[in-house]
Amino acid sequence: MKKMFFAFYAFLNEHKVMGLAIAFVMGSAATALVQSLVNNIVMPIITPFIPAGGWQEATFTIGKVVLGTGAFAGALINFIIIGLVVFVVAKIMIREEKADKK
Repeated sequence: MKKMFFAFYAFLNEHKVMGLAIAFVMGSAATALVQSLVNNIVMPIITPFIPAGGWQEATFTIGKVVLGTGAFAGALINFIIIGLVVFVVAKIMIREEKADKK
């Protein structure tokens, strides 16, 4: 039983499973934060420019086809903000790695 525990512990360390688990939890928290930013700060600013009023229910009709532009706009803004945050973090980490190598 003790060998099995140490083998499992070595596996966790070797494959950096704990770091991955922590990154997953932090990613979930960051997603909630970004969604709150978009829903509560960014979209209320955009709402007056959407003819339908509520941005989540905003639609665009082409004949019989109804496109849910409000939901798409929210998802697009989420994507852009998350992409920007990942870009900034990656740039900072790359800059730190280059500084450590010198």
